[in-house]
Amino acid sequence: MSGLLPKVLVVDDEPNILKTMGVCFNAVGYATQLFSKPQEALEVLRREKFDLAFVDLKMAPINGMELLAEIKKYSPETTVIIVTAHGSIDTAIEAVKRGAYHYLQKPFDFKELQLFAQKAWEYHQLAEEVRDLKSKLSLAQGTGEVITRSSEMLAQIDLAARIADSAISILIEGESGTGKELFAHFIHEKSPRAQQPFVKVNCAAIPEQLLESELFGHVRGAFTGAVKDRQGRFEVADGGTIFLDEVADLSPGIQGKLLRVLQSKEFERLGESISRKVDVRVIAATNRNLDEAMKEGSFREDLFYRLNAVRLKLVPLRERPEDIPVLIQHFLEKYAKGVSVNLSTDAMKALRAYRWSGNARELEHVIERSVLLAQGGIIELAHLPEEVRTAAEQPGDVRSLEEMEKLHIKKVLQQSKDLDEAARILGIDPTTLWRKRKKFGLD
Repeated sequence: MSGLLPKVLVVDDEPNILKTMGVCFNAVGYATQLFSKPQEALEVLRREKFDLAFVDLKMAPINGMELLAEIKKYSPETTVIIVTAHGSIDTAIEAVKRGAYHYLQKPFDFKELQLFAQKAWEYHQLAEEVRDLKSKLSLAQGTGEVITRSSEMLAQIDLAARIADSAISILIEGESGTGKELFAHFIHEKSPRAQQPFVKVNCAAIPEQLLESELFGHVRGAFTGAVKDRQGRFEVADGGTIFLDEVADLSPGIQGKLLRVLQSKEFERLGESISRKVDVRVIAATNRNLDEAMKEGSFREDLFYRLNAVRLKLVPLRERPEDIPVLIQHFLEKYAKGVSVNLSTDAMKALRAYRWSGNARELEHVIERSVLLAQGGIIELAHLPEEVRTAAEQPGDVRSLEEMEKLHIKKVLQQSKDLDEAARILGIDPTTLWRKRKKFGLD
């Protein structure tokens, strides 16, 4: 991080504006260097580093756009503000797209300039923090898209790397959007099976009557519409890895067949009595608590212990706020596609304050949307969804009504002997309780 106060460069060929900006910045203690000739500023830039640079757009013999390009070349970490007259706004916006932080329109008063400079300084510090975090990422050693500097998540990555060489079954637990599939990919890529298939099955997305065929295949005539023999996902994954996402949604019958595959490496296609052998490493994932599912009787204990040879628990994003700036930067680079897109200080504060119930996946969608809306190259507070914008206005310990409802229903379900009793305690009918359990992922 830079010192307590920024080092500022001001380049403007109008003496009055140059003097005014110098007085203004010196009044708040900024270390300021003033230049009326852009070529002289360029010579200094090649040997000195500045935190902020205020550059006039209309200058000669080097104009503001050319000077911006030189600053980006010699000091890419300097936060550049373009100073422009009203008639040159379009050019100033183009400058932002080429890497300037923002533009300041003439005329401006003392207070406006100081406030603008303060926001630019806050942005510069945030950007510097993100660069620092990125440089320290322990994940640069080939963990693909798993981006974190959380000690808890790094410990899970270390465990995943250590067990990758084995054929042991793995259970990955974590809320939706925490990166369960990314972890499964990482384990496969680090394993001796890396050159063999990686097959994903979302157990919650396939209707129960089709899932058995999807997993184990079928023979012609096994059911209406089975016009030819078909391999299942286990056969396709032979020699490699199968990733069973949302494994808690498997029916009891399919749970029994999966247990047999884990125990004996054997299965039958639907409608066939011939046993087939496969060599497949199973990685299962769930966003539900399987310990509770076993107590409810909806998940087999023997299958749980087979899957749970090693358990990875992924931390939700709200419990690792240190990851938010790093993920934001990662998604900006992913969706800006080479164009310079920056975040305003207010937007960054709102993103940091939000609880991210959808975790990294939700953050990614918000950044993707915001990049599309930020035509001027700056993501402002107005470009964020309403729920994210309002997060910055709420005290950190305030939960939404929906979160409180989810927590209350979960607590009642844990303390009730059955669903009918839970519905009575909550004062709602069982059908309503069923819908709410589905909505909150509590079933």
